Amino acid sequence: MSSPKVIVNILLTGTKILGKAFLEAGRQAVKNAKSSPAGVMGGDAAGVGHANSGSATDQLTRHHRMTLDEAQLILNVKRGDTLEQVMKNYEHLFKINSPPPPAPKPTTPGKQALTFHSHYLQSKVFRARERLQAEYKIPEAAADATATKGPTNPPGTPVDPPQSGTP
Repeated sequence: MSSPKVIVNILLTGTKILGKAFLEAGRQAVKNAKSSPAGVMGGDAAGVGHANSGSATDQLTRHHRMTLDEAQLILNVKRGDTLEQVMKNYEHLFKINSPPPPAPKPTTPGKQALTFHSHYLQSKVFRARERLQAEYKIPEAAADATATKGPTNPPGTPVDPPQSGTP
């Protein structure tokens, strides 16, 4: 075989292999798009798609579009931390990501301090605080619900037993 003929055969074989790979990738993409169109569009926040049970935590995850773990990572708190610690971290992170107040113009030219702020980070901190506050309210709501029900008596038993003796 001559040298140009070998090069052409190599190019043709490589093109066939690459074409088959692209064809299969396209078929797989169409198959994935048909099975979960929301996932292809990127409309699902991390972990929110897995919150599909009817539990209160999963409902909060879907409502706030943020998992409990993500909110704890953003605010740098642990599971056992109190709401006061959450609020302390929130206030600090919200403050350092807020834009500085406008400063008066300096009378002497010189270096000005560079300040950075991020509206995106500030909004994530705010959403994390909302998510954690909602999570802390779940046990309170359950406790309030049991407290408002009152004592539970089996059917047929009197609510207050009759008093013996004279009043």
